[in-house]
Amino acid sequence: MEVVLEMTLPRNAESAPLVRHTLDASLRGLGVGSEIRADIALALGEACANVIQHAAAGMEYEVRARMDGARCVVDVIDGGTDDAAEGVNGWEGVQAPPLAEHGRGLRLMRAFTEDLRIAAGDRTSGSVVHFEKSLAG
Repeated sequence: MEVVLEMTLPRNAESAPLVRHTLDASLRGLGVGSEIRADIALALGEACANVIQHAAAGMEYEVRARMDGARCVVDVIDGGTDDAAEGVNGWEGVQAPPLAEHGRGLRLMRAFTEDLRIAAGDRTSGSVVHFEKSLAG
């Protein structure tokens, strides 16, 4: 069975827990273990926090997730314009010190997911944070 989740959210701090809870409930319904769900929730929270804090433009962002029992594929898309690519370029080569207050999100997402990619979208979709996670535990 495949489950697809698509949400358009306001760019505010209250939206991240909502989308994390919704995705977690979907994964729980598929019988995914708590450790894998926690990894996905952490990565999703970091991706959402980045959009909320740093997106160049736009009042909304999108989260698209697809779960098929074997993998969870997530895209977090900021609502920016072509200016959003500047934010994406800022991710490249970023290595925050381990005890830094900011900038650890990319390191955490890389550690807890697979196939992490950050790319500039087209002129209407802003940048995209893509990650995948195997649901086999």
